[in-house]
Amino acid sequence: MKGLTTVYIKELAALLFLCIPVVAQTQTDTMQQARPKVAHAEPLYVDLVRDLGARKGEREINVGAEFSATGNYNEYNLFAEYEWAPVHRLGFEVEAVFSFFSRTNESEENVPANKPDRLKLATQYSFFVSETYKTTLALGYMHEFELTDYQTFSKGTWVSGNVYSPFFVAAKRWGNHFHTLLYTGPQFHQNFASGALTTTWQINTSFHYMLTGTKHFIGVEVNKTIGQGHFDVFIHPQLKLKLSDRLAIGFVLSFPTNKRTHGFGSFMRIIYEP
Repeated sequence: MKGLTTVYIKELAALLFLCIPVVAQTQTDTMQQARPKVAHAEPLYVDLVRDLGARKGEREINVGAEFSATGNYNEYNLFAEYEWAPVHRLGFEVEAVFSFFSRTNESEENVPANKPDRLKLATQYSFFVSETYKTTLALGYMHEFELTDYQTFSKGTWVSGNVYSPFFVAAKRWGNHFHTLLYTGPQFHQNFASGALTTTWQINTSFHYMLTGTKHFIGVEVNKTIGQGHFDVFIHPQLKLKLSDRLAIGFVLSFPTNKRTHGFGSFMRIIYEP
């Protein structure tokens, strides 16, 4: 009997030892879920740096492509980005953009050279999260290194300028289906060749409808840029399909209000959450 009791105690101790990681993970998941967070529809074109009210450990990988037409050439952009939240409510992002151009007519106008267009580093902190009011407010900063073309790259000059972009985000969910969001702030463009520093303002607003019982949504972004005597408006109708718990795909069309300088465009984003 004593031997059986000893074996029983050893087996019970082993079982408890195996259960400790499971219990710890369950407690961690419960604490994560207890953190206030409001589900918002995130715009697809000018997206955010991680979710608003991000929870520690969240990650996301995005890849995509954009096409836009002008009077004399077409532009194709490919991008890849990685987002993560090292602590609650704080997100970081790294994004690389590559640009390619093709002539569309016999015009003598110069076509830009193909290049690794931009490297973006960004951070965002949600300083107000209210489940009662279904509202989240955030502040962030994005730094863009504007890169040179491949020929200049070979000469040892990699960066042609910087863009400094502090921004503010305000998002609200109205009931269970309707979502609105404002993303705004100045952009300071520094050109190394000319030494000029110019300022523009971006005012991006979006409205989305999320389908019942899913994370699919349809909506529209209205992206406005003011500065240097210009006021440009782009309308971006969009659709997001949630293919699984980890994978989603987004489609965007681009309609400029000033068709003399900008043409029709399209955009696609594949979203994966490891």
